[in-house]
Amino acid sequence: MLKVGHLGVDRLSWSLNLGTIAGTTVRVHFTFLLLLVWIWLTHYRIGGTPAAWEGVAFIIAVFACVVLHEFGHIAAARYFGIGTPDITLFPIGGVARLERMPEEPGQEFVIAVAGPLVNVAIAALIFALLGGSAGVEQMAGIEDPRMNFLARLAGVNVFLVLFNMIPAFPMDGGRILRAALAARLSWSRATQIAATIGQGLAFVFGFVGLFYNPLLIFIGIFVYLAAAAEAQNAQIREVATSVLVGDVMITEFARLERSATLDEAIEMLLATTQHDFPVTDTAGHLKGLVTRNDMIRTLKEKGPAEPVASAMRSDIPKIHYRKSLEESLRLMQQADVPAVAVVDSSDRLVGLMTHETIGEMLMVRSAVSDAFRFGRLRGSNPRLTRI
Repeated sequence: MLKVGHLGVDRLSWSLNLGTIAGTTVRVHFTFLLLLVWIWLTHYRIGGTPAAWEGVAFIIAVFACVVLHEFGHIAAARYFGIGTPDITLFPIGGVARLERMPEEPGQEFVIAVAGPLVNVAIAALIFALLGGSAGVEQMAGIEDPRMNFLARLAGVNVFLVLFNMIPAFPMDGGRILRAALAARLSWSRATQIAATIGQGLAFVFGFVGLFYNPLLIFIGIFVYLAAAAEAQNAQIREVATSVLVGDVMITEFARLERSATLDEAIEMLLATTQHDFPVTDTAGHLKGLVTRNDMIRTLKEKGPAEPVASAMRSDIPKIHYRKSLEESLRLMQQADVPAVAVVDSSDRLVGLMTHETIGEMLMVRSAVSDAFRFGRLRGSNPRLTRI
């Protein structure tokens, strides 16, 4: 599966860094470790300790195939000049994060289909190793440790192909469907159709899970949220080219001086609703950004008298307030940062762009649109009109 950026979810704090492969960081979500424990216990009840450890080895082999699947997407994305900072592995699959969306429907089609093609190649290779002796019964017995290990692994790869080709978000088939629809419809409308199908599929998973397998309920929740996120990303992309950063940036926020201590930063954290604080010099130029998590971690390690500069991030990108929102989003996605600093012509900090700001912009835009539609809006606020 693929995603572009993120919508304010701090997934990194819940994941373990496994290392970097060809410039892409591979992470595993902590829930994957819970899956390994569950598999060990389930297989232990069937065949004792040997079966339990074989079950764990099988799951690791499956997720190795998932990683290869994601690198299929990555190879195709890089062919079109799209960076891929990281992969995160979850119990129900992997997510490769792209720095930006493909520019053409044809590019998205190639990137989306590249992952399932990797699983087709893996299944074909396993069939060749087994001499074509793997039967449907063996491949279908994925959860049975008594079946042949390689035959079960081939079955998993066939399942991954079939599951990912379902024409609904967030599966690869949803992206293929969007690419096909986008050839005739707008990108936003094509996305909405694929996302709606995905959300409908999520309800089917949840309903079936009530009667057969509770795991389907969990999958349904994931599919629903991912489909909703895709729809929101499409809305953002639709308006980003026509909206300036200065129209939607945060202009009233607390800031910290570079000479401030963590103790002062904590006081400001408790006194405001902010989670991220820009650090500036006396002239108002940005020096970094300190987040709530970084603040608390440094406080535990070094104490309250430590300068706030030791906890801040200095890789925060800057953008002029007259630039388009689209460029701000690109900077935020490429750097994977919680905020982008908005500056004036003298490079002084005048605002902040955050994921929450973008979400609020969409809600205001929707409300203004409804007000115009039903004739409830009187007068004209220039800023609302631009949104």
